[in-house]
Amino acid sequence: MPSGTSRRQFLHSASVATLGAAIAQQWWASGAVAQPQPTEMAPLNRFPRMMQEYYVDRMRAFHDKRITRLDAIETKEDAIAYVKSCQERVRECLGPQPERTPLKPQITGVIERDGYRIEKLIFESRPGFFVTSNLYVPTNIEGPRPAVVGTCGHSHNGKAEAAYQSFSQGLARKGYVCLIFDPIGQGERLQYVNEHLKSHVGVGVQEHLLAGNQKFLVGESFSMWRAWDGMRALDYLLTRDEVDPAQIGVTGNSGGGTMTTLLSGIDPRWAMSAPSCYVTSFVRNLENELPADTEQCPPNALALGLDHEDFLAALAPKPVIILAKEQDFFDVRGAEAAYVRLKRLYGKLGKEENIGLFVGPTRHGFTQENREAMYGWFNGVTGIDNGPAEPDLTIEKDETLWCVPEGQVSQLNSKTVQQFTREKAQTLAQQRGEVAAHELKTLVKHWLGDRNPPTDPHYRILRNRRDRQYPRKYFASYAVESEPGVQAIVYRISDDWHFSRPAKGSKQAVLYVSHHSADAELRENELLAQTIGENPNVPVYTLDVRGVGESQPNTADVNSYLSAYGCDFLYAIHGVMFGDAYPRQRTFDVLTVLNWLNTFDHQEIHLIANGWGAIPSTFAAVLHPSVKRVTLQHALTSYTDLAAAEDYEWPLSAMTPDILQQFDLPDCYRYLKSKGLKQIDPWGPKAGKMDS
Repeated sequence: MPSGTSRRQFLHSASVATLGAAIAQQWWASGAVAQPQPTEMAPLNRFPRMMQEYYVDRMRAFHDKRITRLDAIETKEDAIAYVKSCQERVRECLGPQPERTPLKPQITGVIERDGYRIEKLIFESRPGFFVTSNLYVPTNIEGPRPAVVGTCGHSHNGKAEAAYQSFSQGLARKGYVCLIFDPIGQGERLQYVNEHLKSHVGVGVQEHLLAGNQKFLVGESFSMWRAWDGMRALDYLLTRDEVDPAQIGVTGNSGGGTMTTLLSGIDPRWAMSAPSCYVTSFVRNLENELPADTEQCPPNALALGLDHEDFLAALAPKPVIILAKEQDFFDVRGAEAAYVRLKRLYGKLGKEENIGLFVGPTRHGFTQENREAMYGWFNGVTGIDNGPAEPDLTIEKDETLWCVPEGQVSQLNSKTVQQFTREKAQTLAQQRGEVAAHELKTLVKHWLGDRNPPTDPHYRILRNRRDRQYPRKYFASYAVESEPGVQAIVYRISDDWHFSRPAKGSKQAVLYVSHHSADAELRENELLAQTIGENPNVPVYTLDVRGVGESQPNTADVNSYLSAYGCDFLYAIHGVMFGDAYPRQRTFDVLTVLNWLNTFDHQEIHLIANGWGAIPSTFAAVLHPSVKRVTLQHALTSYTDLAAAEDYEWPLSAMTPDILQQFDLPDCYRYLKSKGLKQIDPWGPKAGKMDS
């Protein structure tokens, strides 16, 4: 939503159809329909915690099932089998690894310091994809040394952040080689660079979300993209004579704690691991309404039964210490519980001493006490005997550590993540071609999964709300249950006082699926007003699918619904982790309501959908035989367009993982021509803001 625009203004501007406006004006002028009036009336929102509690229930069921599996480990053989299972599931979760192409390392400068030097290193983790890094090498010790790959958290300056310089320099002063690299979207590796060499979308989280969410469309994982840089950093260390290849560890904090955890699970070559300020549990994060970046929520992780600790269990029985903080937003209770369960697993493997936990007393960060716990743990593994105390440090200026003269790999014409995504989307489009109509319905049904929407769903008749200023005088409200804990909210618009169940007797009906709120759009959407006016004898229903309108969440943060990192994203990313993405769930809602309408003899339905609602409605219209006519307002042009865009406005909740490996929205649109499809003002990636 543009800065300075109220939610009501955004909804109003998003819902005005160019086509039909003149006709709507005629209806309003004739008095047949009440003209929508601008209003500051707050949209109805009677189920604001529905999605939070729905996912909490799913997460607790996941947690209980997983704990039962862990409790069944009784022997060393059981423990070995569990570790192997974790390794296999982590590989499946993060997805295929790219080809190991030449690193093409370049040393662009060397900084000499007392007892160590810093090499400014650039390598290519993928062809043309540059990784900027600093290699800290002890200069007062002969022979191969233990080494550590350092992974950064969400610092704007990446590897130059004081805390990350500190552990890199501290390790070097203690006799370790340390290679620390800039994460994608931070430091010298911004992906959305303007003419001033600054990020035009926001460093860190915003770049991760924008680039990472698109990856799902082409069947890739941003978690794997991020982890691959760390795996290639390990590859580089193995080329250095100063490094003991049998003693390479990994550490990092926050987002770097995430990477340390993922790297522990995906690469068996590590000799030791120390993730800081990340490990808790997916359950705790959700219960605490804590969003996490795209890469921190690997696709299908929950569907595969994986929690944070399982990525560490994949490295068992090698030495791992969990570094946590008492005052962290990553709930320390989850870290403690993970440690207890891992200790039992390690005990069955005969290596209980190889799992550790340190809880620092302060807030989130790789502060000195956590760094010293890491030094002490690694010293215990490697046999270095210089104690855990951190030596004196000298923090360098950011510019001193830059590998590129002005501090951005864009100056070297490094490819961006979005360029790779665009190329993959275009390749998939060429491979698919146009999907034949007889194949499409099968593909969409397979995509929906094995669940069948209820044919006679349970529903509530909600108490009426008066004076909503709708085009007709009365409306009845229904909460139609599409699955336990989920209500699809339906309004029946009427000129007659009717607050009971819908009346039978009409084969025809109109169902309008809202963009953001049926309640607001009944006052503000010209197409909907026109439809109501043109159909005085046809029942008109509206629908808010889950997480929209009446069930719009008010969780995570105040007014965060339209934020890229807010409550809509929070539940969308959990859908991805469950292998049950939001568009599929919402399609299930639309199909359930269509079945519900059938129970009242409505067998010929004109399905109208707007904006966000057009995506599940498109899939439902392909599948449901009662949909005889389709009108889509502001529908997304294609997922290929969205995946290929440099910038976009559509949320993760509108995206369908892996879809471009099977079909695209235009395939559905061609199919729906047989149902009289009418498209009104389609939206491209910018959702109407700059598409024209």
